[in-house]
Amino acid sequence: MPKTFSKLSSSTFFFHFNLLFFSATSSGSFSNILSPKKFGLKREKLTHLHFYFHDIVSSRNPTAIPVASSASTNKSHTGFGVVMMADDPLTAAPDPNSKLVGKAQGIYASAAQDEVGLLMVMNLAFMEGKYNGSSLSLLGRNTVFSRVREMPIVGGSGLFRFARGYAQAKTHTLDLKTGNAVVEYNVYVFHY
Repeated sequence: MPKTFSKLSSSTFFFHFNLLFFSATSSGSFSNILSPKKFGLKREKLTHLHFYFHDIVSSRNPTAIPVASSASTNKSHTGFGVVMMADDPLTAAPDPNSKLVGKAQGIYASAAQDEVGLLMVMNLAFMEGKYNGSSLSLLGRNTVFSRVREMPIVGGSGLFRFARGYAQAKTHTLDLKTGNAVVEYNVYVFHY
């Protein structure tokens, strides 16, 4: 511990801490209104991203694996209660060997008892072009047998900082025997 700190009594330290804290937050408030320009934020843009999500659950190298389930999950016709961890490739075309543009990394879980309805919590981490190193955060409901599903984009990082928008998912192919799927995504996001 530095000598100057150890010489301060605890009451003196807390007095100085409170004085600094309350003076820094102007009039004791815990929030401040900031100018977007101060952070280099310019006019908001709308971006459309189009890619294919490859969810491989049965192969020698699966991209999604079960990490939890309940005792009744195997008896459920919807797989209710299963939790999957995913690191799914995102490609420019439906072919799994097409250009890799990113990864969908996160969790999806069967959250409905009467239909196959997933809770999706995913980071769409991009690794191609100007969005390399940027990501979008997706959080929403995915009823996988619906023709088109819409899920919110709740944030992002890098070039997608302050992002908001939505993703539309449409099943391209689904193998009911293996559970492997290719899903077409159209993502629309506002960002700076």
